[in-house]
Amino acid sequence: MGSDVNLIFKIAGVGILVAAAHWVLKSAGKEDYAFITTLGGVAVVLVWVIYQLGTLFDQVKSVFKLF
Repeated sequence: MGSDVNLIFKIAGVGILVAAAHWVLKSAGKEDYAFITTLGGVAVVLVWVIYQLGTLFDQVKSVFKLF
């Protein structure tokens, strides 16, 4: 349970950092870099979530003794 809350805080932290970087880059006229920064942040969070889903499926398999 503790790691789940930790993951939520990590995702929130990445969201805040990416939003700040996007705002700074966009106000500096670097819209392309702002988009790439946002895309990178989404990719990092997506990798974290996919890893957690894999862990969840492994736990479900072990609970129901599948495979």
